Amino acid sequence: MDGLLKVGRLFFAAALVFFGVQYFIYVGELRGPIPGPPWIPGSHSMALLAGAALIAVAVCIVTEKLARLATGLLGLALFLYVLCLQLPRLIAQPHSPDPWTSGFELLALMGGAFVLARIETPDGLSFEPTDRVLSHLATFGRVAFAIALVVFAVQHFLYAKFVATIVPAWIPARLFWAYFVGVAFIAAALAIVTRQMARTASVLLGTMFFIWVVILHVPRVAANPRSGDEVTSLLVALAMSGVSFILAESFAADPVA
Repeated sequence: MDGLLKVGRLFFAAALVFFGVQYFIYVGELRGPIPGPPWIPGSHSMALLAGAALIAVAVCIVTEKLARLATGLLGLALFLYVLCLQLPRLIAQPHSPDPWTSGFELLALMGGAFVLARIETPDGLSFEPTDRVLSHLATFGRVAFAIALVVFAVQHFLYAKFVATIVPAWIPARLFWAYFVGVAFIAAALAIVTRQMARTASVLLGTMFFIWVVILHVPRVAANPRSGDEVTSLLVALAMSGVSFILAESFAADPVA
């Protein structure tokens, strides 16, 4: 297995584990970061189920046992979550950035789950999705991921001044970087959809997300470890880095899908 794919799978699985841990913290009312959007559960029973499911999927990914089935089901669950819960929120609050951000973060992670399901080694189970079904889901996942990138880009342009305040103070030209990232998102989305330099664009995108984890999100969580929003933002960035690396390898492993 390619080293880049290993890193992508590890990042994605690690994010899922800690998302699951957030749910258990919520249920147990333990000392620690409370869940932030988009992972706020509706009830304790659902939180327990969701937390256990996310950790189980992560274990499947790391052990490479039932990984194809687990990631396919994760993608389906995220799709239904977006369709049934996030979309109504977005329709009710079309001018609020929050439902756009959380909804398309979930859509991007859904896309990554479907792509990973396509390139995972089959376990030979009769109820596993077929290669043809997974190929279509992977194509859908790539397009969904690209659409999410465009939405994130638009947000960077619309709220550039706010985004600039999040850029670490020691980095010069903070407003420039807010716009630069928006342009980078659009460039990566075009590369993924057109399949022109898609692997290179995905690698660069994953590297950019990981740099954010290190220089932006880790310091913010360290400064405010009880903030569920900050912890979740770190985990989303880590997951997005992993998904980007998974996408990069998917273009080599499945060039015609």
